[in-house]
Amino acid sequence: MRETTVLVEGESDQVAVEALARRDGLDLEAEHVAVVAMGGATGIGHFLERYGPTGADHRLLGLCDQAESAYVARVLERAGAGSGVRFQVCDADLEDELVRCLGTDAVLDVVAAAGELASFRLLQRQPAQRDRPLSDQLRRLFAGRSGHKVRYARLLVAALSPGQAPPPLAALVASL
Repeated sequence: MRETTVLVEGESDQVAVEALARRDGLDLEAEHVAVVAMGGATGIGHFLERYGPTGADHRLLGLCDQAESAYVARVLERAGAGSGVRFQVCDADLEDELVRCLGTDAVLDVVAAAGELASFRLLQRQPAQRDRPLSDQLRRLFAGRSGHKVRYARLLVAALSPGQAPPPLAALVASL
């Protein structure tokens, strides 16, 4: 069976893909699927050399943010892997997709269950945050402390109802 490698920008994306796949009953190891965090989209060239057509020749899939999608497409094309690699694209980022999919009330419930609602309310009172939309404030909370993006990726995916997932994440997992 041909190996599949899923290239994602960061560790929180990796955790979200793996968590949704598990929730959907997929055994990634049994299916010979590895989800690899690239440490940012700019690392894609290295991973294409390793896993792409001139490397291990894995089936490649991916997930990136809209802001990085043109760069990813250029690197894929230069590597000769352009049409053979399907990347799903998040509007802003995966956290934004999860917040929109769940809705801010459900995300606030996740934050409260994590014991961080009081901390979030303090963040909301900061001058730089006061006039920002609630969804942006929540994304700031996720990015504000080391390990938070990974923690909340897991928690937000767990909060999704069966059959509910942001379109880019759902499409990626469905293609595994």
